[in-house]
Amino acid sequence: MSVPRDAEITIVGGGAVGAAAAYFLARDGHRDIQLLEALGVCEATSSQAAGLVGQARPTVDRARLTMAATQVYRDFERETGYSMDYRECGAVRLALSDASVAELRQIAATAEVTGLPVEFLSDARLREIYPALERTESVKAALWSPTDGYLQPNSLVNAYLGAARDLGVTVSVHAAVTGIEVRDGAVASFSTAAGTYRTELLVIAAGPWSGALARLAGLDLPVVPVLHEYFVTEPVPGWHPDLPCLRVPEVQLYARGESDRVLCGGFENDGTSIDPREVTATAALAARPDWEVLGRFAEAMSAFAPAVGEAGVAATFQGWPAFSPDGRFVVGPVSAVRGLVMAAGCNAHGVSGSAGLAMHLLESLTDDPSPYVRSLSPDRFIPRDWSWEDARREAQAVYENYYPMPAPS
Repeated sequence: MSVPRDAEITIVGGGAVGAAAAYFLARDGHRDIQLLEALGVCEATSSQAAGLVGQARPTVDRARLTMAATQVYRDFERETGYSMDYRECGAVRLALSDASVAELRQIAATAEVTGLPVEFLSDARLREIYPALERTESVKAALWSPTDGYLQPNSLVNAYLGAARDLGVTVSVHAAVTGIEVRDGAVASFSTAAGTYRTELLVIAAGPWSGALARLAGLDLPVVPVLHEYFVTEPVPGWHPDLPCLRVPEVQLYARGESDRVLCGGFENDGTSIDPREVTATAALAARPDWEVLGRFAEAMSAFAPAVGEAGVAATFQGWPAFSPDGRFVVGPVSAVRGLVMAAGCNAHGVSGSAGLAMHLLESLTDDPSPYVRSLSPDRFIPRDWSWEDARREAQAVYENYYPMPAPS
């Protein structure tokens, strides 16, 4: 579909993906864009993200997406004057088994195709790059990605919105959408507590609330909120913000420096999800820290850095990133309802991949999107030939297998 530059565009969602969509659409020349956020800017799921930006991926499409997004983060302040606080500290991925070594080789082969610099490290070089890892005897291989890093989610979102406002985007907070009118098969208007307003294009980019908003337009989409959490320690000797990001797939673990502290989290083998039908467009999604889960992350990290396990916990973070049953984004126009566009199902890549998702969104609105972008279309779930129970189970499994491991040969 081709969207006129003067079309009235409404974006619902003030997190990373919605903010990125607003900026990229405005940069592309669209002149009438408003963004609505039910809470305050970056007060929901995006604010709970760890912010790791990893470009090394097992598939070429995903690697190119993250590389393009990372280039945006590098250049954003120079091009717009707004900082995303992107820190290019590099990243190390550890393999503890032959199966994981095979995964690292696959990632390295993909990196060679895409031109991403990576390097296998000797034990001595690993200790040099990552001196805070005191115990590395269990490590069978370590892959170094020097151009990876991390960013601060609040800085990311505020940078997008600052640049978007400069391009004419209107941002309204505490403006929850409570209704979507569909007339003659097309979006006609939306409602908030302040009234009803016409729009020509409605982009739903509201994270775990995206499915509930789609239902206001009469559509069922399997966008499943899955709980994710991490913690930040008290100060730990030897840790600092320029240490590389760390990933250990076997134990579903990640970590990075946060000032003189350690940010540590991971993915559970037995996740917690919400039935999408129980989420309303204005529902509050909250969670208390699961100390058993956080304790497992701390124990796993202590195998490499004992000081982390001895440090106190300064803060915990819980969020509900939205997952899709097939692990692919839900991006693009909905054929069944003209003018309705999705940018959802980010599968825990909403912050780190926000720029890439926005690029895919723009491409999906052209007359000839690539086969990969077409594969992300929400139309793959319409009409509904899937069950809510299966969709929830499969989406939760995507979370539980976030770090995919190849089958042993």
